[in-house]
Amino acid sequence: MSQLELHGRPWTVFDPDNRKHRSWYYNFAKSGTWGHCPVRFVIPDDHGNLVTMIQRKLVEYYVKKEFKRKP
Repeated sequence: MSQLELHGRPWTVFDPDNRKHRSWYYNFAKSGTWGHCPVRFVIPDDHGNLVTMIQRKLVEYYVKKEFKRKP
C-alpha cells in the first residue's frame, strides 16, 4: 500500500439522500474541481464517468421527490 492510499481521502458511495454529498457535488459543479471535497466517490462498474453517474442519481432523486405518491 502506498503512502498516498494511506493518507488519501476516504472512499464513499455517492448517496443522493445525503445532504453533504449533494453539497459536495454542488461545490464541484460551481468550481469545476473536487479539491475541497473531503471524500472520493466510488464509481460502480456499470458507470464509466463519475459526474454523469452523480447527475443521473440526482435527477432520479429529485424526480421521485417531486412526483412521490400522495396517500
